Amino acid sequence: MKKMLFGLLVLICFAFSKANSKLEIYNYGQNGMELVAHSKKGVIIVSTFNSKMTIRQDIAKKLYDLYLANKLVNNKKITVLGCDAEVTGKCVIRKKNSLTAIDFFYEEVNWYSGLKEVYKKIL
Repeated sequence: MKKMLFGLLVLICFAFSKANSKLEIYNYGQNGMELVAHSKKGVIIVSTFNSKMTIRQDIAKKLYDLYLANKLVNNKKITVLGCDAEVTGKCVIRKKNSLTAIDFFYEEVNWYSGLKEVYKKIL
């Protein structure tokens, strides 16, 4: 009877262990140019807005790689898989002559630790 009760307790603990996911809303972030790259086609600038300080460089490099692979679409919401988190946001691509600007606006950060942060603008 004790073994059955103990087994049931362990089973309940595992069943509810995923319930520890936490949702936080943030209204601050870093804005700025993260990456400036020169290519045969010209200069490419990757800027991030409302970004989290610890992952902004990593996400900017992943965005640049996605751009080189022609996987970025203007004015579309995309998800970028980083080393520490999965970031969802809107990507805006602007071109003028040999200059290309990639602006990425963070909307949601899903940390691999289970924390989910959502950006909300203060009015």
